Amino acid sequence: MDKLKMQSPDLSQQKISKIRSLFPNCVTEARDSNGELKLAIDFDLLKQELSGSIVEAPQERYHLNWPGKRDALLAANTPLAKTFRPLRNKSVNFDTTENLFIEGDNLEALKLLQESYLGRVKMIYIDPPYNTGNDFIYRDDFAEKKQSYLQKTEQLDEEKNRLTSNPSSNGRFHSDWLTMIYSRLKLARNLLSDDGVVFISIDDNEAHNLIKVGSEIFGEENFIAQLAVQLNPRGRNLDKFVAKTHEYILVFVKDALEDSCIYGLEKEGKMVDEYNREDDQGKFRLTGLRNRNQAFNPTTRPKLYYPLYVNPDNGEVSTKQDSTFTEEVWPDAPGGVQTCWTWGKDKANKERNLLLAEKTGEEWRVYRKDYLLGKDGAVATTLAKSIWLDKEINNDYGRKTIKELFGSSVMSFPKSVQLIEKLVKMGTKDGDIILDFFAGSSTTPHAVLNINKSEGSNRKFIAIQLPEVCDEKSDAFKAGFKTISELSRTRISKVCEKNKDCKFGFRFLKIDSSNMTDVYYRPDQVDQADMFAQVQNIKEDRTDEDLLFQVLLDWGVGLTLPISKQQISSRDVFFVNADETGEGADLIACFASDISNELIKSIAEKQPLRVVFRDDGFATDAVKINVEQIFKQISPITDVKSI
Repeated sequence: MDKLKMQSPDLSQQKISKIRSLFPNCVTEARDSNGELKLAIDFDLLKQELSGSIVEAPQERYHLNWPGKRDALLAANTPLAKTFRPLRNKSVNFDTTENLFIEGDNLEALKLLQESYLGRVKMIYIDPPYNTGNDFIYRDDFAEKKQSYLQKTEQLDEEKNRLTSNPSSNGRFHSDWLTMIYSRLKLARNLLSDDGVVFISIDDNEAHNLIKVGSEIFGEENFIAQLAVQLNPRGRNLDKFVAKTHEYILVFVKDALEDSCIYGLEKEGKMVDEYNREDDQGKFRLTGLRNRNQAFNPTTRPKLYYPLYVNPDNGEVSTKQDSTFTEEVWPDAPGGVQTCWTWGKDKANKERNLLLAEKTGEEWRVYRKDYLLGKDGAVATTLAKSIWLDKEINNDYGRKTIKELFGSSVMSFPKSVQLIEKLVKMGTKDGDIILDFFAGSSTTPHAVLNINKSEGSNRKFIAIQLPEVCDEKSDAFKAGFKTISELSRTRISKVCEKNKDCKFGFRFLKIDSSNMTDVYYRPDQVDQADMFAQVQNIKEDRTDEDLLFQVLLDWGVGLTLPISKQQISSRDVFFVNADETGEGADLIACFASDISNELIKSIAEKQPLRVVFRDDGFATDAVKINVEQIFKQISPITDVKSI
């Protein structure tokens, strides 16, 4: 019976396997730090495979580089022996919700999510630290120290005296920040669906670098826009030369060829007022059928240049002339310049009920009806504009929302819920997953829950927040919050209190060390004297539900699937995504001791996709040996493993 590895996937090994399928001669073997053999790349050979000439020296090329970039890539690929521990007492609707709130470092969280959420996230929104020149809280073990950076970039002489001035604006701050964001975006991209979209709030300090980093990770062709968002109409009074009123939201997609990456926004305000006509199908407006762009003409679009015929009594339009449709109309501009229609003849004939002609002076003009509501009742949409000036999206509305929830302004600069709602509507539909791995005060979950309530939808969120300690002088600390994650979780709980539906809950998961002892991962490194003290490979303070969630992570099973528990042969058995009888489960887990053949047979009869037991949980060695044979006879589809 195979054992689960109980750690995050080694992404570098997965990528090497893909390269091996293309260039098997470029993959060799090497020993890791533990002396174990692993696959490795012969980079000299790989460079030669990808070159049309002999490779002798590195070639100059256009790219973004900084001290620490390779460390960031290494950090993103290095596996992690940690896990999520579920905390029911900090959750809301734990058993039924499909939302997650994760407390811990987001780099570690993104690694742990790789198996369970690979390619499943439709939208990512993040509001990372803006790097204003101060050290920020997200400093990884691989982030460069100041002295190391200065020496590497030759800003110190042999006696370690500084050779450059103005330390508050030197590149170290850019390098630290880029190293931090690069590894996280690399991992986040793996979680995106093929039509996924990423929105990133940023200001002038790193916007230029972030565009380059995002273009490298997602592809230059997948950089969509740099939205200018007015968050402070009065301007910041601390600015020296120009009072800044706006920040940016950078937009990247996984694949710009996917039309469903970004959706249009519902029309509102003056745009709705344009729909000033009405018939039995509802309100509509008239838009000209003629293409006003003179680059489209009979020469460039011959199939779009043809006559239409009008009934002069009621303005109805046809593609054929007869005794009723007598007035011939060509798509010519005033003055006789030939252009063309926006519809082909077949479409005009098929949807002629949408066409209407009106006479202006002596000329007939052909229009098409554009209805405000579609056949499904959805409001007509329009492309988002690159400058957002709506008053509801500025920070004053963010502070107002926080004050209404908590009774005081416990956050200094929270984003407006309406701003994030607008992004969620651009990036998702009902049932989609939204990830925010810089959750802050949880504006994103708040926005998702608001939309679910107003639309009756079931969008799902994953929010990740570091347990950053609140400053003792801050309003949050004075209100009783010790960490930002505590404040963040409390905000979601307060929004959920207003609703009783399971869509408004969340499972609280906390990043912690692995449930497994060192002997599980490195049995060959345990001293003989310590062997008897480490017979148990599971830590004493861990519950069965802790073990279950690490198994879910390792096997790539969804972390929000329904979980139930039953007693079989007086032993606790967990069922993940099973029906009322316990059959057809995605996973059945039993971590009890003294497991018998009878219990194993009862579980096999449920026909689960996966089953896991404790390696030391079987009543006898004979029972352990019989496990695989029992499942082969009763449920051959089941994958059986142990921990």
